[in-house]
Amino acid sequence: MSKRFRTLIRNGQSWHSLPVLPLLLALPVVLPVLVVSSAILTPTREVWLHLGRTLLPEMSRNTLLLLAGVGGGTLLLGVSLAWLVTAYRFPGRRVLEWLLVLPMAVPAYVQGFVYMATFDFAGPVQTALRPFFRDMAWFPEIRSGTGAILVMTLVLYPYVYLLAKAGFREQSGVLLEAARVMGYSPAAVFLRVILPLARPSIAAGTALAVMEALADFATVRFFNFPTLSDGVIRVWHGMMDLRAASELAGLLALVALAILLLEYALRGRTRYFQAGGKAPGITPVALPGWRGWLASAACLLVVAVSFALPVGQLLSWTLQELPHQPAGTLSVYTQLARNSIILSVLAALFATVTALLLASSIRLTSSRVAFMLAKLATSGYAMPGAVIAVGIIIPLSAFDHALNNFLTSWRGTGVGLVLTGSVVGLVYAYVVRFLSVSYSSVDSSLEKITPNVTAAARLLGAGPWRLLWSVHLPLVVPGMLAGAILVFVDVMKELPITMMLRPFGHDTLAVWVWQMAAESIWGGASLPALVIVLAGLIPVFFLMRVADRKF
Repeated sequence: MSKRFRTLIRNGQSWHSLPVLPLLLALPVVLPVLVVSSAILTPTREVWLHLGRTLLPEMSRNTLLLLAGVGGGTLLLGVSLAWLVTAYRFPGRRVLEWLLVLPMAVPAYVQGFVYMATFDFAGPVQTALRPFFRDMAWFPEIRSGTGAILVMTLVLYPYVYLLAKAGFREQSGVLLEAARVMGYSPAAVFLRVILPLARPSIAAGTALAVMEALADFATVRFFNFPTLSDGVIRVWHGMMDLRAASELAGLLALVALAILLLEYALRGRTRYFQAGGKAPGITPVALPGWRGWLASAACLLVVAVSFALPVGQLLSWTLQELPHQPAGTLSVYTQLARNSIILSVLAALFATVTALLLASSIRLTSSRVAFMLAKLATSGYAMPGAVIAVGIIIPLSAFDHALNNFLTSWRGTGVGLVLTGSVVGLVYAYVVRFLSVSYSSVDSSLEKITPNVTAAARLLGAGPWRLLWSVHLPLVVPGMLAGAILVFVDVMKELPITMMLRPFGHDTLAVWVWQMAAESIWGGASLPALVIVLAGLIPVFFLMRVADRKF
């Protein structure tokens, strides 16, 4: 039997009969989610009674309000702006449609502490207005759920904007003209023709924005609006109760799953198809006079409050504080940047290699089981970072305890914690969280390889590994680099996983920004935050190039 199995592997046929490699790659990635899910399936009565009397009611209510507010806000703002730049011509439209993507480079927690410092009672805005208005009660309270929703909407609307714009531009202008000939008003054409056709794209963009809001814990902490994600961090650090944290993380995972199911339901069963792929798209209509300038002003206002304001404030703080920083501060920032870059490079490398092996093995097996395993392996992006962190720490700590027990019984002494609180565990969590990002890029590159190339290589005697190394790899290098860059930037910005799993004293730029902002040391947080924002511009420019190539 073993001889036959080796023969099948050598001939490349075992990949058809048994998707071993996809299983081996998917299992470690899915394991954290399975661990957290098992925790919620076996609830501890005392834990839930305590949470029900203390944190859970407020966190659950705030989470639902946050998701509803961010979902509605990003939907309204993203769809409106996407339709404006798609259907109309106005001054500066070509530049503004790309400037509207820039807020994606600003992490929500950076936007959050900038807005809090700017518009709080002691901030420059209220300080400047106080001499003119003795009673500032009319000024809205920024430290509130409304403030958190506003900030997250401003940085997350590009998810909806980009996908809605793509959905609008894929539609045929002939269909719109036919609707107008039938007597539909412009509003009716938009509501009854345009939106239904773009509904899958809009639903996907809104789901991405809502899942990002669900995963956030720092922004809501700044605005004193505790949610379930923040609750996992509080229970982890405050109560030091791993069991309670895992069960609360399980509840958070269920909410994330509910969002995915809701997104699928919003797409609906109805399918819309274009009659011809070569039909011209929507022809923009010129907005005359003041209407055109009003459209330009509206777009500029959104860019100003969502990108120019935070970046300008960070730059101002940096220029003010940098000359007065004590000696050695620059070396601290250098070490933080070094830690962030090393972790990001390691995560990008392992995520990209894993994605390549997974995507290639699926094409070699042509197995439905392998395809389902890939779907499971790339589901980590839908899970909040706090869920992934809890799901990682439980098996790693169990492994460390088992290893120490074995060594103690064998040699009389253990080795301590090997994986728990190590760079290995941290990179592992990053790969689980962001494998979907690299997989999408690698998989799209593999899609462009014609099956004839693979078939010809097999006829010439190439086995699976030689096929991967000599044929697939050279053809997908651009896609691998793109995926690696995206993972690199995501890890640079990632906060919950780094906060919960980093080795002692191994701070990153994101952790430093969080710590400084939590202490209201705006100058100390400004330069690292600015570096994170500049790094975040890389995928934004990449998205611009891809969109320009497509349209």
